[in-house]
Amino acid sequence: MKRPAGIRDRVKELRRVRAGDLVANPLNYRRHPTKQRNAVRAALAEIGYADALIARQNEEGKLVLLDGHLRAGLDPEQIVPVLVVDVSEKEGLKVLATLDPLAAMAEQDAEALAELSRRAELDAAELRELVAAGLEEDGSPAPMRPLDVRRPPTLSWVLVGIPTVRFGEIAETMEKVAAIPGVLCEVVLNDDQGAR
Repeated sequence: MKRPAGIRDRVKELRRVRAGDLVANPLNYRRHPTKQRNAVRAALAEIGYADALIARQNEEGKLVLLDGHLRAGLDPEQIVPVLVVDVSEKEGLKVLATLDPLAAMAEQDAEALAELSRRAELDAAELRELVAAGLEEDGSPAPMRPLDVRRPPTLSWVLVGIPTVRFGEIAETMEKVAAIPGVLCEVVLNDDQGAR
């Protein structure tokens, strides 16, 4: 099959790699809420891997993720399919910045989605909910939320005030937040009882 002039095939190979050996991209801007994690787990349990993660090889020979951070993070021992692409670090950032926004630009065909929903016969409730979320009760497509592709601010500060004696209730959550790459978490204790 002849490719159109000017379009390069940057895929070098498909490798099967232990998920824990992949390097998360520190500039990955996608965060994965519990509902999405559960849906991805359900899809993997019901279907398995039908799509590959995408990574570039850095100067140290490690594979740095450009797509698939959630799947890679579910089980570090899982062997996952990875498309290794021949792109520079700068080109990799372009892939990371544009892959999801480009996919989100697709429009829904209500009739096709309704037919797909009927024929897919999904077992997991999480997957049925996922597909149903794209449909209104009458079978028409649910309105799509506009995608915000603006660059996030360098830092966003969130101030949480909680009585010191109750800090233990959120300490585990704060540790998880502090472990997110690029997040600065600062705890300041103020035991000044005179402050009102």
